[in-house]
Amino acid sequence: MLHPMPIYLHCGSMACRTDGSRRLRIVPILMLAVGAAASLTLRAEEPAPIRLPRDVPPVIGFWFWHPAEFEPEGHKRFIDTISRHSNFNVLTAMMMAPQKEVADVDVQERFKAGVAYARQHGLDVAMSLDVRQARAAFQKAYPDELQEMLRLREVDLRDSGEATLTIRAERLHDHYTMVTTDYISLAGRLVRVYSYRCGPQGIEPGTLREITDRCLVRRSDAAAVTVAIPGDQKTAGYKACVMAAFTHFTPDVFAPHLISFQRELIQRYADTKMAGVCKDEWGFPPCYDGCPDKNDFWYSKAYAAAYEKATGGRDLVADCLLMHLGEPGREAERQAAINHFLKLSTQRNGAIEDDFYRATKEVFGKGAVVATHPTWYPYPGTREFKKNGLHWWIATRDLAQTDEVTPFCVRTSLAKKWNSPVWYNMYYQGAVAAYEKDIWTHALGGGRMNFLAVPVKENKEMSVTHLLGGELMRGDCRIRLLNFISKTPLDCPVAVIFGHACAMNWAGPAYDDVGIAVTDRLWAAGYPADLIPSSEIENGSLAVAADGTIQYGPQRYAAAVLYHPEFENPATAAFFQRAAAGKTALFRVGEWTKEFEGRLFDGAAALPGTMAVLPDAEACATAVIRDLQAGGIGAQTFNTEVLSGFQRQSVAPGAHGRSRLIDGTQIVISGVQHAAGDPIQTVLDVNGHQVEIDAVGVAAVRLAAGGELEALAAGGLKRFQTGAITIELPERADIAIWRDGAGQLRGVLQGSDGPVPAVLTALTPNWLRLAVPAQLPPEQQWIEKWW
Repeated sequence: MLHPMPIYLHCGSMACRTDGSRRLRIVPILMLAVGAAASLTLRAEEPAPIRLPRDVPPVIGFWFWHPAEFEPEGHKRFIDTISRHSNFNVLTAMMMAPQKEVADVDVQERFKAGVAYARQHGLDVAMSLDVRQARAAFQKAYPDELQEMLRLREVDLRDSGEATLTIRAERLHDHYTMVTTDYISLAGRLVRVYSYRCGPQGIEPGTLREITDRCLVRRSDAAAVTVAIPGDQKTAGYKACVMAAFTHFTPDVFAPHLISFQRELIQRYADTKMAGVCKDEWGFPPCYDGCPDKNDFWYSKAYAAAYEKATGGRDLVADCLLMHLGEPGREAERQAAINHFLKLSTQRNGAIEDDFYRATKEVFGKGAVVATHPTWYPYPGTREFKKNGLHWWIATRDLAQTDEVTPFCVRTSLAKKWNSPVWYNMYYQGAVAAYEKDIWTHALGGGRMNFLAVPVKENKEMSVTHLLGGELMRGDCRIRLLNFISKTPLDCPVAVIFGHACAMNWAGPAYDDVGIAVTDRLWAAGYPADLIPSSEIENGSLAVAADGTIQYGPQRYAAAVLYHPEFENPATAAFFQRAAAGKTALFRVGEWTKEFEGRLFDGAAALPGTMAVLPDAEACATAVIRDLQAGGIGAQTFNTEVLSGFQRQSVAPGAHGRSRLIDGTQIVISGVQHAAGDPIQTVLDVNGHQVEIDAVGVAAVRLAAGGELEALAAGGLKRFQTGAITIELPERADIAIWRDGAGQLRGVLQGSDGPVPAVLTALTPNWLRLAVPAQLPPEQQWIEKWW
């Protein structure tokens, strides 16, 4: 259940809603059961609602709050349009008004009015209440708890005179700062200076000295730190590393009061009746180039204290130099330092996300939406390592959420982690045609689109209203029928479990390699695979079932790949030993010679002898596919394409094919030629039973072991036949049928006028009527700028 459900009270001969919505005026009395989709039988004269019931996975759109929204009645224009011409029922919203903060009283009041107006039109709103949108308020309350960046720069020392080095501050920005102040530098200071000789493998042993006291600070301000270092004959041939810290205008991720401030911010909005709260792309400020191996490190006194505690007393500043340059003879020490530094980032960012989730539920109720996605750079690679320690799998959500070109293997994996029946991907492109295709690719891969439209260089006229004028919403209305019957995520028979520490360690053997080459090969062969970090073993999310099968949420795996386990702790080996006697076939790629602290460890001996060892990703995927086929696990038949962007790419399903959910639901998608869906005429084998379907765009069916109908969803259904059930409709219709908790059939009829056809009422008298939104005429569209 996603939101508090509406309650219907008997008022004479009428039923009145208590949530203030005007969406329905007269409905029969009905109490909705938790977890079961609503079934309302409308009177013939009563208009059908456009939006889904609140206990069904929603259709999500995005609402930017521009300066226009803060004008009197300014919030109404967007809601008036969206409520009539879209099928969205949840809006994730974000303020984009210059120099305003969500901590401001006037902002709170405007949000309250906007949320109330949206609710009157059957729309729920989850607003972004991120501490990055209240940076001035945080700075005022806790001026000593702002984020620092430690910048390391080298200079050649001279044999006489001075060597001078200037380190300049970085100006950082993202979508949170487009209309406000960037993450500017507020102050700069010298932290430490070291001298050393440097060889091809790093600092020459025995030459490292701290020389901070010998240095002269010529400048120290928000823009730059300049240091002069006296030279003499002893410094000839030496280098110096100057380490300067710059304080940025944003809360320190490790700030002692960050979580309590976050909670206070959410509590301020308790009276707004929002459906939930958003937290988008959380982590350290974005740093596109300056990854840790390139000599910039996120830093603060609180971070240093946490590092000292985790490492048994080590000095973070000194270790930053070691992590950057390395030193012969200290390789293991360096690797361990990197492991600890990034694991702290993972855990701290995950803890902030988890408390955000819990605070939202405490303030807005157990059914509150926690949105949006924890993914920033939409690929599990170097930039995410630095921003958040690749914490995606511990950023707590009810609904799995990603954005842009996040690989499908991550989307499905997160759905398993949160037991989310569908995943949501926030999406924006510069042409409506891209949306018209990708709603179908999302659906085939077990997900839905979170609709966002912004102007881009190629098309500055692009706006969310441009999505409402063609067949896009018609197609998505057909896809949303799946929301009524989708109880489990996409079935992915393979888990690719990558070494979390190894992938992030730039001094290790497999930096920036999380195993996408394996998942790509499997997806391309019709065997979807979940990508999971090994840290999910450590925190107990990956489990070994009683029969030895490896399980992640509702997914039980036929095969599991341990990918580059270097730096894993022995508990990982114990996990696979427990699984060795089970039904999951085990494979490994990569050596395991060291544990997390960099100490020697014979991982090959610790792992089960039955685990197949493959030399590379291609050989591994080939072996896995062969094993699945031998076990009688059939491929899901969809065409694939390359998902590319942000200098990365991965394999994704196309807009046509067949897939299956964990509970056995078979789904057929066809949306290549038309946004509203292409014709489907097919015969399926479901649990040994033949099913004939004539539909448009989407068709999905689930049968019990005996062949009884459990669920059906079909766009433009004309004919459905299996066993004793035959549905022949006089006109094509969008329908969904499922069994409720009591085993009774219930249904949805969408976009059809007049009585429910007799062939459908013969199956069940319980039908919900849904309308399809009207297309927005081109002359009513407007330009809605992102900033």
